[in-house]
Amino acid sequence: MQLTLPPLSLYIHIPWCVQKCPYCDFNSHAQKGIIPEAEYIEHLLADLSQDLTAYKEAIGERKIYSIFIGGGTPSLFSAEGIGHLLSEIQKRIPFEQGLEITLEANPGTAEAERFIGYAKAGVTRISMGIQSFEPEKLLKLGRIHDSQEAKQAVKFAQNAASAGLKSFNIDLMHGLPNQSVKQALEDLKQGIALNPPHLSWYQLTIEPNTMFYYRQPTLPDDDELWDIFEQGHQLLTEAGYEQYETSAYSKKGFQCQHNLNYWRFGDYLAIGCGAHGKISYPTGEIYRFSKTKHPKGYMRGEYQYSKELIALEDRPFEFFMNRFRLLEAVPKVEFEMYTGLSAKVVKPTMDWALEQNYITETETDWQITQHGKLFLNELLEKFLD
Repeated sequence: MQLTLPPLSLYIHIPWCVQKCPYCDFNSHAQKGIIPEAEYIEHLLADLSQDLTAYKEAIGERKIYSIFIGGGTPSLFSAEGIGHLLSEIQKRIPFEQGLEITLEANPGTAEAERFIGYAKAGVTRISMGIQSFEPEKLLKLGRIHDSQEAKQAVKFAQNAASAGLKSFNIDLMHGLPNQSVKQALEDLKQGIALNPPHLSWYQLTIEPNTMFYYRQPTLPDDDELWDIFEQGHQLLTEAGYEQYETSAYSKKGFQCQHNLNYWRFGDYLAIGCGAHGKISYPTGEIYRFSKTKHPKGYMRGEYQYSKELIALEDRPFEFFMNRFRLLEAVPKVEFEMYTGLSAKVVKPTMDWALEQNYITETETDWQITQHGKLFLNELLEKFLD
């Protein structure tokens, strides 16, 4: 079986943050003392070198299509450190021309002032976790910034355009503890007023092993959540934002290329504590892998944690679990190219989905409907049958 290899991205995980938020289930660790920045960067580079050797046949002639530096709070690292990391990565594997390099940042003023430095270091896009502008909600969410700092951070991002920053994103959450429809929409209006090129607007969900899971707050009911989404979506659309993914809106030409590669079943190398990656071989194998979660183990040089082959029968579910997050049509040829399977394999499921009005179909594409979005879990479960 032959596969056409998709674009190859790189995810870099920096695990430290100032304090752990009660809703966060990411692999993050509250900062205790001085962060070992230089040492960790050397481990990231050693981790990458190991992967480039281990996956040499799979990588082939591919260049890095996009980079995403996530966390934790990557903006706790200096601009000099990020610059050194990026230049050393480029010595090991070439970059596509004009690739997008995203860095997640805390809106706190101390980090925001570094935005010009990050841009000069090669970062082209900054993603800020603002979450809310309301003091009470920020406190409940465990955020360390206030509304004024968040707005100041946006100004810093706008000013960093002169140093090469091409875009920025703000994250906002809705469905927060004791949040009314009016409060949620007010948060969104303040976010829109800042005119970010990209806005991620997602509903708070309670995840296992988080503080909110053990002490569950009172959240808006389903009717209120629907009102928030419906009215918020209208506000975003009227302001010139286009929804291209379940929780992502952007101005024209400012979609996050790294996330698009995830959802289009692209490949991505992954380095850093608890990072997850995916790699395809031209001979037909596709693997998912992960790295050691805890900084102590990782910084002993124990990078690889798990590696698992995606079985042929699991590939339709894996592909559509990602692809149906996007609102764009799914080319049938991409399913065949990136999974190595014939479109005939999923025809019975697609015929059923058509009857349910979960998708529409042409000779070349499948397209999830708005109705299908509401029953996405039921649709995806069919691919497991």
